[in-house]
Amino acid sequence: MSSLMAMASASLIIPAALSASLSGSQKSTEAAILVLSRGTSIIIILLYLLYLFFQLKSHATLFDAETAQDPENGTVQEQQHHEEPMLDAISASVVLLAVTVLVAVCADYLVDSIDSVVESTHLSRTFIGLILLPIVGNAAEHVTAILVAYKGKMDLAIGVAIGSSLQIALFVTPFMVILGWIIHQPMTLHFQGFETVAKANAII
Repeated sequence: MSSLMAMASASLIIPAALSASLSGSQKSTEAAILVLSRGTSIIIILLYLLYLFFQLKSHATLFDAETAQDPENGTVQEQQHHEEPMLDAISASVVLLAVTVLVAVCADYLVDSIDSVVESTHLSRTFIGLILLPIVGNAAEHVTAILVAYKGKMDLAIGVAIGSSLQIALFVTPFMVILGWIIHQPMTLHFQGFETVAKANAII
């Protein structure tokens, strides 16, 4: 996971470095960054899909919280404690779908209210978009990580936290670039220098 996050950070640093190194016109620079971002996005999504295959199929035991490795012979053994599920598969799917719809509606209202919040609180739009919105939007994941950490399942808590970051960095962001390519909307992986450096330092 750490290696994948470092790779995601590099995928944002390279377009910023390319933009700083090119000395041509702004139009040619943007075209070069656009081509680089689209190619990089395809590679990142492929790597994310391979990571999912590694995590869910080929090496699922390495990520299973219910298994433990025997330090003497290196074999994987099942842990003894099991928790009864609170919902069956159908009920959990229905609840998940309903909550997703409600979150989407709330997020729409939240985004529409940014302008009024900026005017009333005098907070910058960047702070609201980079700090407040992610905190509110990922509240469910934050609560889940805290609850499982409280129950002593630190591997699962760290997996929730890092997994969310990986999903945004390796899937959502490059997917937006490819989606923009499909709908003829130029979107790149070139972010502001401060944001790119802050993200790289956070991962390091």
